[in-house]
Amino acid sequence: MSVPRRIKLAALLLVAAAGSIGNLGLLSRAVASDHQDTPEVELNPRCDINDVYAFPGSTDDRIVLVMTTSSPIQAATAASFDNDKLYQIKIDNDDPSDGVEDLVLQFTFSGSGTSQTVTLRGPVAPVNTGTSNRISSSSPTVTGTVATPLGSASDIQLFCGLRDDPFFLDLDRFFRIIPDRKPVTGDLSMLPDIPTESCFRDPGVDYLAGFNTLGIIVELPESRLTQGTSTRLGIWGTISR
Repeated sequence: MSVPRRIKLAALLLVAAAGSIGNLGLLSRAVASDHQDTPEVELNPRCDINDVYAFPGSTDDRIVLVMTTSSPIQAATAASFDNDKLYQIKIDNDDPSDGVEDLVLQFTFSGSGTSQTVTLRGPVAPVNTGTSNRISSSSPTVTGTVATPLGSASDIQLFCGLRDDPFFLDLDRFFRIIPDRKPVTGDLSMLPDIPTESCFRDPGVDYLAGFNTLGIIVELPESRLTQGTSTRLGIWGTISR
């Protein structure tokens, strides 16, 4: 992902349902999205990572990191983060990259609904790398109620809660083109089992318009993530038990 500043970002989107994620020996651009595309994550939507984003912050020396999960959520439906899951945004700041996280931002939740609270630890060195994920013993960096802007505008700011899903995709037509990827429950599961279309509609139709996702949004100084003179970051997300 190219940005018009000195820092070069490489967003690596990885699906880490139930803590099953391995190390990557690469640092490159990834263009992908995952919205409940396997039966396991469809039946466990809080384990499903939809997208990971990184883009410039409110000033030239700040960066915004976003991880979304659990889409599609009906707009009128209340939804909470899973209190039994560890949500992480991982940072590889070596140059050249070794594909192993050097820093993590860890998010844990308690309670439910509008009273649910979030605790952020980090950026901090991971207790374990790769698939062995443990909560850091470091003091919380930010804590507070979800659906509320938290933290400091001069340091780390955090928002966790329901947001309109920013991803654009005509899922109905997609599953008519590739029916073996259709879900196992819901209206889309009733589509034919054989291909009935060969291309998307023009103009496009955003099936996800009006659906929500659970978003974790962090803005912080770039200096909290970079190391030495390196101008590259590898960024990915995991959700684990």
